[in-house]
Amino acid sequence: MITTDRLVKRYGDRTVLDHVDLRVEPGTVYGLVGPNGAGKTTILSLLAGLRTATEGSVSIAAEPREIAILPDTPRLDPWLTGHEVVALADSLVSDSDGNVEHVLEIAGLSRDASRQVGGYSRGMLQRLGMACTVVGDPKVMLLDEPASALDPQGRREMLDLIDHMKGRATVLFSSHILADVQQVCDTVGVLHQGRLLFQGTLDELLVGAAVPRYVVRVRPPLGDIVAGLDRLEWVTSVEVTGSNEIRVTVASISDAESHLGGALAACGARVVSTAPEAVSLERAFLELTS
Repeated sequence: MITTDRLVKRYGDRTVLDHVDLRVEPGTVYGLVGPNGAGKTTILSLLAGLRTATEGSVSIAAEPREIAILPDTPRLDPWLTGHEVVALADSLVSDSDGNVEHVLEIAGLSRDASRQVGGYSRGMLQRLGMACTVVGDPKVMLLDEPASALDPQGRREMLDLIDHMKGRATVLFSSHILADVQQVCDTVGVLHQGRLLFQGTLDELLVGAAVPRYVVRVRPPLGDIVAGLDRLEWVTSVEVTGSNEIRVTVASISDAESHLGGALAACGARVVSTAPEAVSLERAFLELTS
């Protein structure tokens, strides 16, 4: 398990992290999402022991040698080969190098393993860093933007590898790519301006963070319907999205379930269909951080 208790990090007068309470359950994949500058890298550095907190505490249920961290862009000695880099990482936690070739293959670097890493692209360095991270079968993995420099195929392979670690390790990874988090994470945390605005499952975020909206299809004309709905206290906004379609934003789901049908009838609407608008992770994130 990974936890932080009222974690604060300041640099002079600037607060980078503001009383963050993080909780990552054992064997799960936790996605920490937020824009650049939100404090994601700072949290990972504090958890890895690379920086010291101003206030609060961190706790990881693992020995130091059982924790692996992958920085955004790994800095490696350029004269070493890919194989030598992974073998060196393996030697820190293992007495044999029997796993080196396997993880190089998983990372898609078998053909480049004999090349000096000074000639690797940034994406190749990220994949090499991931190979170093998993080679020792760590109990905890701290990954900082592990797919940020990868092409679509490389990103898919990286996410598959992270997904493969579910149940084998506790994985905390940061990202500003919401689609990546949606694909592999059990739990998500939304970090914004140093504050943890949300922590829970993806379903809880999609249901709880997004403002409820309904898509209503009616027979024209729409003018009286829009005007009638717009006067209601529990309706936040009404938007015409098509010749026979309006989007109704409401204060709460319970208000819509109790009153929307009657309100449409009172406006004289000839309703074709009414349905909640599907919520994307991007929309939930934007509404939570706006």
